[in-house]
Amino acid sequence: MLKHRLLFGTLMAVFFAAIVIFGGWMDGSITASAIDDKPVQGTVLCILIALLIVPAQLELSKLAAAKNLKIFTPVSIIASTLFATSWYWRQLIEVPPQIYLVFLSAFVLLGLLLYQYIHYGTSAVIANCGANYFSIIYLGLLSSFCVAIRIDFGPWLLLMFVFVVKSSDIGAYAFGKLFGKHKFSPKISPGKTWEGMAGAVAVAMIVAILFATGFGIMVWWLAAIFGFCFAFIGQFGDLSESMMKRDAEQKDSANNVPGFGGILDIIDSPLVAAPFAYLFLMYSS
Repeated sequence: MLKHRLLFGTLMAVFFAAIVIFGGWMDGSITASAIDDKPVQGTVLCILIALLIVPAQLELSKLAAAKNLKIFTPVSIIASTLFATSWYWRQLIEVPPQIYLVFLSAFVLLGLLLYQYIHYGTSAVIANCGANYFSIIYLGLLSSFCVAIRIDFGPWLLLMFVFVVKSSDIGAYAFGKLFGKHKFSPKISPGKTWEGMAGAVAVAMIVAILFATGFGIMVWWLAAIFGFCFAFIGQFGDLSESMMKRDAEQKDSANNVPGFGGILDIIDSPLVAAPFAYLFLMYSS
């Protein structure tokens, strides 16, 4: 299990880095001169996120089905994508972001009610619409902050954020397997231990310092703080998804990725950590 996680984790990290760097090359954001920057940034990342939203929503629909809830995947996938790409559309349409989000939120709710009426009538209206709205906010609104980091702070800071959070996941898993004795959150995730948490912090801080100093992103001590904070925040994101799986009595959201489970099991920690990362970068830049 550990070797599968390390192998596929490395492959996914290389693939994600290649996608982000390729996107940065296309829009000029990885060059030294700001003159090369194109007016529209993050196109490739938005496409990747839109593609990931499809299987993620399908996995969430299976978790919801275990609780007799219906996820309206045609609506939830489209709405999640529109939320996720909200920062991107600001570059193309001169609409204040708050106006975009307010109207999108309203029309998504109305769309869910209409879909409920057509397909399920008056059966479990609040439960179904509530579950759908949750899935859209969870996958769509939270992932929009990944796009925001890419557009507002550039590809290197996005890569640093994702690498720190995901390396803390692997550090927590490895140290927990090797040294774990004291349970961290037995009611939600019995496998998590304080020893694993220590490993998450250590690995995240090392990765953050190496990444920040290697690419000249931020001073080492600020990177150390970043790694320390996002080791904990990333684990909270993992626990958040664990609550959903435990409620649905499922070990993993799917079995598509050896060593990890499903797409939700991979993106859970960056999703929850992304808004905090945007705030950190906004006030530390």
